[in-house]
Amino acid sequence: MTLRFDPPGAAPPAPDTLNRFIAIVGEANAITRPEEMTAHLKEWRDRYAGRAALVLKPGSVEEVSAILRLATQTHTAIVPQGGNTGLVGGQIPFESGHEVVVALGRLNRIRSLDAKGNTLIAEAGVTLQAIQEAAEAANRLFPLSLASEGTCQIGGNLATNAGGVQVLAYGNARDLTLGLEVVLPGGEIWNGLKRLRKDNTGYDLKNLFIGSEGTLGIITAASLRLFPKPKYLATLFAGCADLDAVAGFYALSLEAAGPGLTLFEVIPRIGLDFVLKHLPGSRDPLSRGHAWYVLAELSTFAQDEAGPGVAQSVLEAGLDRRLIEDAVLAASLAQAQELRRLRESLSEVQKHEGGSIKHDVSVPVESVPAFIEEASRAVCALVPGARPVPFGHFGDGNIHFNVSQPVDADKTAFLARWDEVSDCVHAIVLAHGGSISAEHGIGRMKRGMLAQVKPRVELEMMARIKAALDPHGIMNPGKLI
Repeated sequence: MTLRFDPPGAAPPAPDTLNRFIAIVGEANAITRPEEMTAHLKEWRDRYAGRAALVLKPGSVEEVSAILRLATQTHTAIVPQGGNTGLVGGQIPFESGHEVVVALGRLNRIRSLDAKGNTLIAEAGVTLQAIQEAAEAANRLFPLSLASEGTCQIGGNLATNAGGVQVLAYGNARDLTLGLEVVLPGGEIWNGLKRLRKDNTGYDLKNLFIGSEGTLGIITAASLRLFPKPKYLATLFAGCADLDAVAGFYALSLEAAGPGLTLFEVIPRIGLDFVLKHLPGSRDPLSRGHAWYVLAELSTFAQDEAGPGVAQSVLEAGLDRRLIEDAVLAASLAQAQELRRLRESLSEVQKHEGGSIKHDVSVPVESVPAFIEEASRAVCALVPGARPVPFGHFGDGNIHFNVSQPVDADKTAFLARWDEVSDCVHAIVLAHGGSISAEHGIGRMKRGMLAQVKPRVELEMMARIKAALDPHGIMNPGKLI
């Protein structure tokens, strides 16, 4: 059985159809002029830029429902969009200009927060930072944390099953979600905003939509898990001689802190060099250079725990065993934020070094050192002078294996080799039993790769689910599947 859900064809929506869409949200919340749509048609890395027949900004779930009902009736392709921070083109319309973008930023209410029950219900357009701040105000923690958290929206985070830096302790977006409100392609509203930890009454439908990248329906609200805030948080930055030492220090930290090890990130020296060169106000936390760096956070939750002592003992043991060469422990919240900023700026600063071919991959944690070394050698052999910048979430095996162009190389010529370089890197990922997409999703960028990495039966199950929920193929066609 072969089912295809391709990009929209050559038939644009009729003018009358566009007017009916506009009437749903009102003229003030519809963008019709191409020059005013730019913010919704281009992703921030400039890899994907499309066109649209219309951009709609619904202000309620009922308006989303009316939009999808009309889209089904008229066979109009719909592209759901959150904060437009995605990295695989899933939120960007194609170049045909025949799709309607549904931007969810006006669905921006936090509907409820139950501090005792540790739950929060937020609409899809609420930014991740706003959710974190609401939790903070209630003396709670929402642990999903991304570099784009001031801009990205929770609906998009869930549609892509976002990960971030604290997956190690708290899990990814899927693990932080108790229930969803979703509008189906025919306009039906599924209110699944349960706040239950246990519900064994059949299929877990919410997990069909988390990670579906807008291809099955539009998430309009979510019931999210909150956590007690740590009583003490230690942030440390350490230099290591090699990746085996990083792996050893990770094992030591995990053994000492257990679930209190809430973050463990790895940074190469070249990445730190890029940050120091291009990020104003940044400085090297350590007195000399090291081949690799670790940014780690250790949390304790009981008031009487010796939080500072645990972090200090981890550092001392790491130095004694020669797993780390030097380290600094943040003495204040400001210092901790400064250390975090070094890691969070890594993607941004690479722009200043020319073209960058990026990979969001995962391998088993024990394979991370071997994968990085093998992939770095292979890429440099393929593109002499290429500069691998592998960094990311060592503790859960998710590495952002980015490759910056050779110094003074032609950017266009380098980026033209994207597929060639990616094939090389992904072959090594798969040899280690890894995944070609750890947290960014599939979107447009990796759609063609799925047949190479997923068994046929998995692809057919996905296609059957898509056909059952979206029989007219109006939801984000040409993405993911």
